[in-house]
Amino acid sequence: MMSRKIILSVLLVMFTAPLAFSQTEALKVVVNNLAYYRQKSELKYLSNAKKSVDSLIKTRSDSNNMAKNVYKAIVYSSIAYLDSTNKLNQPANFFDQTVELVNKLRSRSTIYKYQTEIDYAKRCLANVYIRHGFEQLKQRDFGNAVQSFHDAQTYAPNFGQLNSYIAYANTKNGNYQDAVKYYNGLLTTDSVKTEYVSAAVNIYKLMGDTAKALQTVQKGLKYLPNDKGLLMEEATIYNNQRDYKGLESILSKLLEQNSNNPDVVFLAANCYDHLEDYDRAESLYLRAVDLNNVKYAAVFNLGVLYLKETTLKQYQDNADKNMSRAAQWLQRASEMVPRNATTLQLLQLIYAKTGNTVQLNKISNKLQQLNY
Repeated sequence: MMSRKIILSVLLVMFTAPLAFSQTEALKVVVNNLAYYRQKSELKYLSNAKKSVDSLIKTRSDSNNMAKNVYKAIVYSSIAYLDSTNKLNQPANFFDQTVELVNKLRSRSTIYKYQTEIDYAKRCLANVYIRHGFEQLKQRDFGNAVQSFHDAQTYAPNFGQLNSYIAYANTKNGNYQDAVKYYNGLLTTDSVKTEYVSAAVNIYKLMGDTAKALQTVQKGLKYLPNDKGLLMEEATIYNNQRDYKGLESILSKLLEQNSNNPDVVFLAANCYDHLEDYDRAESLYLRAVDLNNVKYAAVFNLGVLYLKETTLKQYQDNADKNMSRAAQWLQRASEMVPRNATTLQLLQLIYAKTGNTVQLNKISNKLQQLNY
């Protein structure tokens, strides 16, 4: 579905806040264990920190103590994030308890005094939800993946890449309207990427909204004007819509970027052919054949072009020459695809007009054989 897929293999680490928070003497052991973990990356220090902070909360007064609960949130959220395989054997509801604790603290009017600490805890929770979302994507549990990424956004609203995760999960879940809303939100100077534009374009195509697909790719090109893939996407949409005037408007840049691509050169030739600019079409068809001499469509179209020119007033001086060229190229096309009835019928017409009975009989026999 997507011309270019969003890679979901790497979880960006937002674990960047310092652990040297302000502290009272009673919390010193907790903070020291957190510091030891940071230095040595051994989970035992997180376990020690949890035992220490739990020992400080015994009474109702302790339970209402803001500082102690903030540090409990720091320790618990650290474990939830860093001990992803639960080597410390926390209970099944440990993460839910941590979320409840952090949410309770966030609602307190004086939490601003501990903004650094609570922001750290929120980042940890966001990472856990992102991890859950990735795991759910792997399990094809797309609905819950969407929810997990939304939950992560609650705690990390400024982490813009979450919008791409939500968009991707919605796409996989078939929620196309929601998916394009989030992809479109990423099409800004600071966040636009080719894969976001392509994903949104492909969704609009699935929805059958070619106009929106074209608008989206053009919006992407405003931010990424030299992106070959997006320019080719725009050209393909114009071509599929048979909007050859629209396609002509971007051919110069398209050919500049893809001068040796036979498919692009053929696309341009076909466009000029439909716009009746036969001289340009001829030149580009020949170029396409030169780049790829087995490209049947270019050979066939070139033969048809010369045949058309035999009927046009402005080419009457070269009518015989063009008829000969038409026969030459259509004969070559027939050799490439021997059982193509259209090619054989055109050759039959040419040989009948030129009085070439030998070739006419050969072609007529081939056509008869196709009918058996």
